[in-house]
Amino acid sequence: MLLTALKGINLGLAFLLELGVLVALGYWGFTVGPNTFVKVVLGLGAPALAVVVWAIFGAPKSPTQLQGAAYLALQAVFFGGGALALVVAGQRGLGVAFALIALVNCTAAAIWRQ
Repeated sequence: MLLTALKGINLGLAFLLELGVLVALGYWGFTVGPNTFVKVVLGLGAPALAVVVWAIFGAPKSPTQLQGAAYLALQAVFFGGGALALVVAGQRGLGVAFALIALVNCTAAAIWRQ
């Protein structure tokens, strides 16, 4: 019973982390751009690109979802990119916390075959 609840919580956390990556990429783009045009392009473009890549290769119901080591590599790039975006945008503590939470979440998901 407890394990079932933990697995459900882990799946919910995975979804929130996916949304967190999009927010982090948007924040990064709107923070680091040298002028308004570039800030808008990066702030909207980076999350949009991440959505497309995740929808094609990472989404559970995608017919082209990666498997095994390729999926783990995609997760590392996706969640690591979100954490790195926060660090580069000046939010080091948030970036480190995000990376650690994502690592625990992905590890649990791999162990529980979620």
